[in-house]
Amino acid sequence: MANDKPLVVQTETLEPAASQWLAQHALLEVCPFDDPRLGELLPTASGLVVRTYTKVDRALLDKAPLLRVVGRAGVALENIDIPACRARGVEVVHTPEANTQAVVEFVLCLLLDALRPRVFLDGPLEGKAWHAARAELRGEHQLADLDVGVLGFGRIGSRVGRVLTALGCTVRYHDVREIPADQRHGCTPVSLEELQRTSRILSIHVDWREGNHHFVNAGFLERLRPDCIVVNTSRGLAIDPAALAAWLRAKPAARALLDVHDPHEPMDAGYPLLGLPNAHLTPHIAAVTAAAQLNMSWVVRDVVAVLEGKSPRYRAPG
Repeated sequence: MANDKPLVVQTETLEPAASQWLAQHALLEVCPFDDPRLGELLPTASGLVVRTYTKVDRALLDKAPLLRVVGRAGVALENIDIPACRARGVEVVHTPEANTQAVVEFVLCLLLDALRPRVFLDGPLEGKAWHAARAELRGEHQLADLDVGVLGFGRIGSRVGRVLTALGCTVRYHDVREIPADQRHGCTPVSLEELQRTSRILSIHVDWREGNHHFVNAGFLERLRPDCIVVNTSRGLAIDPAALAAWLRAKPAARALLDVHDPHEPMDAGYPLLGLPNAHLTPHIAAVTAAAQLNMSWVVRDVVAVLEGKSPRYRAPG
């Protein structure tokens, strides 16, 4: 009987196929994280499925005494207090491999957009206009001619390095871990100082940990080349936006390509990077492909596994 199934509350969007599957295995209630009705559902909920904007903290956990599992449809876990969950016997699962390909492709899109200006013609051009367009849209650099630095050589950072070396780039990386030689994909490990000094492009791929909050600050930025292109598709909190804005104003040849933002998303009118000609901002879309969204949504399989007393495939670290 349906009312014998454990209650699972879904607070953010999932792909329909995953939601439908979950509804076959649990009593599913879809309730947005900012809906007051959530407070009425939590006391009897056994499972919770969230994405980016639901804060699973002690206050929420206090309202959910029967909660057994939290599923994060995605990779990042900073919106979930994992120690608080584990202290109460609540398992946390996520989808660490779901969006790697999507994010790597998006990094490549950002870099090629930055280096290869172009327009799409919707009509004929006269001779002079044709040649003027070709002159105006000349790319000053080829991607393979620019040294690339990768800050953070995990699942996504290492794939970015692999793709860019295949395109002919010289890629250096810095990571807190020692990466085995057979997992470096032709990239060279260097100190943070050398990464800052040599990178014409710096692609940031850090995880959430306390030491990474505003890791890219004013001092960090001053050690970069004045024409560096800074790309961040990992965590908004990795960059101090006020420091980056000041650096970009002082270094007009530099650029920032940012898909994630601090202190919150969506950003408000006071966000210091808005309006800067060398800051190019996108609304957290690196993982927004149909395939990645579906992959992330299948976190419901691990949610149900925990509720059935089985071991999940992707238990969150910590």
